[in-house]
Amino acid sequence: MKLLVVVAAFIALCAGSAIPLIPGDNSHYVEGESRYIWIPDGDDVPQLVDLQEPADQALLMSRNGANNQYWLFTRQNPTSRQELVNGNINSIRNSNYRGNRPTKVIVHGWNSNGYSNINPMIRDAFLAVEDCNVIVVDWRALANSNYASAVIGVPSVGQFLGNFLVWLFNNAGGNWNQLHLVGFSLGAHIVGNAGRQAGGRPARITGLDPAGPLWGNNGQALNSNSGVYVEAIHTDGGLLGIFDRVANADFYPNGGRNPQPGCFISTCSHSRAYQLFAASIRYNRMGARQCSNKQQVQNNQCSGSALNMGNHILSKRGNGIFRVNTGSSWPF
Repeated sequence: MKLLVVVAAFIALCAGSAIPLIPGDNSHYVEGESRYIWIPDGDDVPQLVDLQEPADQALLMSRNGANNQYWLFTRQNPTSRQELVNGNINSIRNSNYRGNRPTKVIVHGWNSNGYSNINPMIRDAFLAVEDCNVIVVDWRALANSNYASAVIGVPSVGQFLGNFLVWLFNNAGGNWNQLHLVGFSLGAHIVGNAGRQAGGRPARITGLDPAGPLWGNNGQALNSNSGVYVEAIHTDGGLLGIFDRVANADFYPNGGRNPQPGCFISTCSHSRAYQLFAASIRYNRMGARQCSNKQQVQNNQCSGSALNMGNHILSKRGNGIFRVNTGSSWPF
């Protein structure tokens, strides 16, 4: 009997340490056990990550949230960035920032930067439907380190972002009731930290498939205390994304797991979160139904109250878990 236990433990250890061979396929992954996982970079290309790789402490000391860059886009400069510098009021005065407009903040995930796919897609959607300030946060100094280092650096990035927004609104005008923070993967946890740093005042926070690996029981994760209304869109739950509730309203498109329609691998399903959100801003037709439990979510048996997933409406409110069914290609 003891021999069987030892053999079983050895097999489990080998399985957890096995290097997956198919890029983007995380079907091998067991949360808390597997060592390797595929995570998409900013161009949605799968990169193999060793979750046991040590964090780079020296890098964390030098590349913290103070290295954040804040790029402003408006309808006056929809594709040409203007850099806003924390503490430099002239960088605001010399820009197209206007405190009487709604402000949208977009935060990318791991191994990405301000030019990565998420940013122009969501930026252009916001500017198409609303005259607003769009601030893209480039945190590549930490995001492009190994995954473990990036995870540890998330609170610092979020806290610096929160402090920047407080300074911006105090010195250049702005309304917390017109602020919407949006983050993808690790970026979802960053906007969670930013919102809490700002006292939970942002009117709305949207977490796009909040990152799952190394985030189990992590008190720095996105939660409902981060803003007045917090929502999450789960598309690769249990693999690259958290499947459990983290927000006031948690949306589970097509059940919230891989594969999403049109996807065959986990990394595609993960990135689908920001694609769905961008489409919802432009068209606002992803009607979801409230579910009583996760079983209803999985079995497509939700028949409760209606609430649209995504969109840009700052007064949106909702509570509970919701399922929406989408198509396989844009605009879904």
